[in-house]
Amino acid sequence: MKTVLLSFDIEEFDMPLEYERNIVFEQQIRVSATGTETILNILQQHQIPATFFSTVVFASHAKDLIQRINNEGHELASHGYFHSAFETKHLLQSRVELERISGKPVTGFRMARMMPVDDDAIEQAGYTYNSSLNPVYLPGRYNNFFKPRTLFKTKSLLQLPASATPVIRFPLFWLSFHNLPLWLYKSACARTIHRDGYLNIYFHPWEFTDLTRAEYNFPKFVSKNTGEQMIVRFNTWIAWMKDQGYTFSTISDFLAGKK
Repeated sequence: MKTVLLSFDIEEFDMPLEYERNIVFEQQIRVSATGTETILNILQQHQIPATFFSTVVFASHAKDLIQRINNEGHELASHGYFHSAFETKHLLQSRVELERISGKPVTGFRMARMMPVDDDAIEQAGYTYNSSLNPVYLPGRYNNFFKPRTLFKTKSLLQLPASATPVIRFPLFWLSFHNLPLWLYKSACARTIHRDGYLNIYFHPWEFTDLTRAEYNFPKFVSKNTGEQMIVRFNTWIAWMKDQGYTFSTISDFLAGKK
């Protein structure tokens, strides 16, 4: 059985700060909340589950969306306490606080911006899996070409890297989805899921809003095919994946089967 693991990093939308643009906190939350609601509507339409990695900051300001995530059969996992600040103590603090907000166990972790984080500290904080590795080489961001490309284990901690194509390790993350012709992205997905048996793809809620606005100062490769175009492309891609006979699962359910 070929399985698609859709995940979304729901966080305060602070990315304009990387491009020297100020964005007030209220707008950061509003943009991400709008995108998360759009995502949930799409998933509901297609009747498929997904995993949402949330910061505590976002969850505490969007409790209605966290409740909807729970009610509609999705998984809530940790994306840390803050999106742009991290201390090791946040690993445990974020898990405990997200469990308090949601009323459900939180077993997964993904570091903001897929940055390196200590595996022992993740395990000690009570997580069973980590999905913080993009096993590719992208200058200035990732240098993980020689790390495992697929599911592996560090002591008792399950490690689920983001999907990349076999051999050349072309990343299948959100930027590829926006910039590749959709037929080519589909082909790369099909090749990868055929080899690995699963596909681990992640997106963000703000991609489902209009990122071409001048106030964000984003380059074309970030803003391309966002907003309404993203919604259309994403619906088309999901429908195509379903037509191929692939199933969809939360990460925790998928890993439970692997154990």
